[in-house]
Amino acid sequence: MADIIETFPNRHPGREYTITHTCPEFTAVCPKTGQPDFGTIRITYVPDRDCVELKSLKLYLQAFRNRGIYYEHVTNVILDDLVAAVRPRRMTVEGDFHVRGGISTVVSAAYDQGAGGRAPRGRPAPSARRSRGARR
Repeated sequence: MADIIETFPNRHPGREYTITHTCPEFTAVCPKTGQPDFGTIRITYVPDRDCVELKSLKLYLQAFRNRGIYYEHVTNVILDDLVAAVRPRRMTVEGDFHVRGGISTVVSAAYDQGAGGRAPRGRPAPSARRSRGARR
C-alpha cells in the first residue's frame, strides 16, 4: 500500500512551515468484530525536501477501507509509511475515531528527524518499516 504514496519537490526547503491534511472520512474494519470503524485522520508535518501529493494520499488512505486493523496500529502504520515516503523534518499523525461501545479513541504518533527519529518528549519513534502481523 505504501507504494501508492507519491511526493513532489518542496519549493521552499529553507523555510520551516507546517502542512496539515485532514481526512474526515477515514474507514477501516475492526479486526475483532469485522464492523466498520470511522474516524478522522489528521496529518501534520514540516516538510524537508519533499511534500506528499494529495491524490496519492487520498488513494492510500482509502486502501484501508476493507482492512482489519486496530486504531493504534493503523495510526502508526500511516506515520511509518508517510515518513518513509516524504522524509519530513517532523510529522504527527492523529487518528480521532468515532464512538464504539460508548468509548471514543484518539491516537497520536509522532516523528522528529532532529531527535534522531525519536518522537517528542523522548517517546520511541516509529520505525521506517512496519512489522507484519503486529497487533496490540
